[in-house]
Amino acid sequence: MGDESAMDKVKGKAKEMAGKATGDDRMKSEGKTDRAKGKAKGAMDEAKENAQGMRDSLKGKGDRRT
Repeated sequence: MGDESAMDKVKGKAKEMAGKATGDDRMKSEGKTDRAKGKAKGAMDEAKENAQGMRDSLKGKGDRRT
């Protein structure tokens, strides 16, 4: 998980809890949105890493001569 996605999740959780504590529905919703954004960024980072690994393994497979 990238630092940016983790930061969005933490920020979102804090906003959500503050909104819940103060009764501010807008802040609570913003917090949920920030958390969702963090999860999406994390998923994109993971997919990117998986694609890179797949590409690297395919490159390596074609270079081997048996």
